[in-house]
Amino acid sequence: MRRTGFTAFAVVLTLSLAACSSGPDSASDDQRLLVATTVSPITSIASAIAGDRARIEGIVPEGTNSHTFEPAPQVAELLSDADLVLVNGLKLEDPTIDLAQNNKKDDTEIVEIGTIVLPESDYIYDFSFPEEEGKPNPHLWTDPGYAVEYAAVIRDQLSELDPQNATYYASNYAAFEEEATALGEAVASDQQSVPAGNLKLLTYHDAYAYFAQEFGWEVIGALQPKSFSDPSPSDVASLIDQVIAENVPTIFGSEVFPSVVLEEVGRATGARYEDSLRDDDLPGAPGDPEHSWLGLMKYNFRTMVAGLGGTPTQLDAIAITPNTSDGAVYPQ
Repeated sequence: MRRTGFTAFAVVLTLSLAACSSGPDSASDDQRLLVATTVSPITSIASAIAGDRARIEGIVPEGTNSHTFEPAPQVAELLSDADLVLVNGLKLEDPTIDLAQNNKKDDTEIVEIGTIVLPESDYIYDFSFPEEEGKPNPHLWTDPGYAVEYAAVIRDQLSELDPQNATYYASNYAAFEEEATALGEAVASDQQSVPAGNLKLLTYHDAYAYFAQEFGWEVIGALQPKSFSDPSPSDVASLIDQVIAENVPTIFGSEVFPSVVLEEVGRATGARYEDSLRDDDLPGAPGDPEHSWLGLMKYNFRTMVAGLGGTPTQLDAIAITPNTSDGAVYPQ
């Protein structure tokens, strides 16, 4: 009996090990490119271009402050296996870049997408990203036009490494460009319904500088200071005075970083406190259609337009129908 039980156990164990080590879904047998990415919007854009022809694996967990993120030691293993490392650049992910440089394969390239697409003459420095610190505002992907440029860089990188699928990547890029362009057009249309003088943003996180510049909005401030610590009492007092002076109807907090201070600014000024902007945290769960760059930006844009007194009719009409299934790994 004991021998029979052992034999049965051994057979099950052998089959289990075989399934884990040699099955068709085993990562070790997957000959596709392995692409390591950082923040979830970049992971999503990369997945939209790669489709099922490359493996995309994110590094920065959703709902994490990417400016202060320090990669865990086990990330080194992913970076040592990656065929391509995609980061935003513009000083956003320096610890991750350092880890990648120390662990990557000799022929693996670290591509700083934002640094490629944004000329230094167009860097935006502001209250959260002062020029003397040497770190420009890195949030290009909140502007649909720059998101398209990100997608183009990713297309070109994948096509160079995997030329036999270049046509496929180009087709996925074209689909993404169409979606992002339609989103930008919807914002431009819906913002016209916002009462005159209301296109003003006071946010918790300073993520919309490039979007605002392109679409003619004014970012009057961000609560999160350059140190990413709590704002000083004088900073808060200045924001209260500014909100009152400029008659800002709604101030926008972060779903990821609840802020008692921003809530207090709302009470002190009479402005409505909208606490649901998602920053880099994609809506829904990985695999859901709305769990995407398009889903993220549609949600944030319609929330801002509605909060400032407009009607997001065109944004609500944007259908989120992915061109390819999203099999990327998104750390939670």
